[in-house]
Amino acid sequence: MMKKVSETISLAGKSLKSIVKIALQSRPVSAPARAAKPGNSVVVLGNGPSLNKTIAEFGDKLREMPSIAVNFMANAPQFKDLKPDYYVMADPHFFNGLENENVKNLWRELSAVEWPMTLCVPARYLSVARKLTGDKNRNLSMATFNFIGAEGFAFIEKAAYDRRLAMPRPRNVLIPAIMCGIYAGYNEIYVTGADHSWMETLRVNDNNNVVSVQPHFYADSKAELKRSETEYKGYRLHDILQSFYIAFRSYHTLRRYADRKGIRIYNSTPGSYIDAFQRKNIQ
Repeated sequence: MMKKVSETISLAGKSLKSIVKIALQSRPVSAPARAAKPGNSVVVLGNGPSLNKTIAEFGDKLREMPSIAVNFMANAPQFKDLKPDYYVMADPHFFNGLENENVKNLWRELSAVEWPMTLCVPARYLSVARKLTGDKNRNLSMATFNFIGAEGFAFIEKAAYDRRLAMPRPRNVLIPAIMCGIYAGYNEIYVTGADHSWMETLRVNDNNNVVSVQPHFYADSKAELKRSETEYKGYRLHDILQSFYIAFRSYHTLRRYADRKGIRIYNSTPGSYIDAFQRKNIQ
């Protein structure tokens, strides 16, 4: 009995906090212009190292299916080969770190895209995205989402997610990428390149600094590796582990939401650490 009361109080607190965040931070959003046809599937192209294996095995299928790319994929040769229909960025670094050469290259590639593609960005950065792309390429359209995490009672979560006011706590870009697939109307979402094998790379050096080298399907530049290393300085190990906990818990929240809407999310990433979604190869 006491456990139930404690859980209810905890959910009430989380719900109240989420409502306040939404009230203060949420902005009007626009849905992707290229909506899915009924029954369509989409594949999310995560940046994990296993994506190379997936492309080698299912490349022809990936070129046929609607797809969602994320983060720095536009700087890789596979971007122009797979020609994703959607591109999702959420990290403030992409909008504030314009002195970074990788970020500059990314916006240059996105601005020059030669096929119809929807760029999905946080609502607060829409004006920045338009400025950086020049807003002149007719192949490139914009869609927005609220990069705000909400949790609490199930009805609060569902109402916030349905109205696009918030999403499960977005520890990384995969949550908004999947949500953008849902917003676009897809009822089957395949997730690739989502290795999430962060714990295999995590260590603490002799200076008590947490070190985590997170490999991608492309080779990171020395500058990007140095930036990632610098970002971890000052974080304690338990902070990093808590961040991992939030990420993996958010996938279960997302799966419950998708189940209620009749949407199926499949994990098609070989060796993935994500345990929330049914394992299934790309169909």
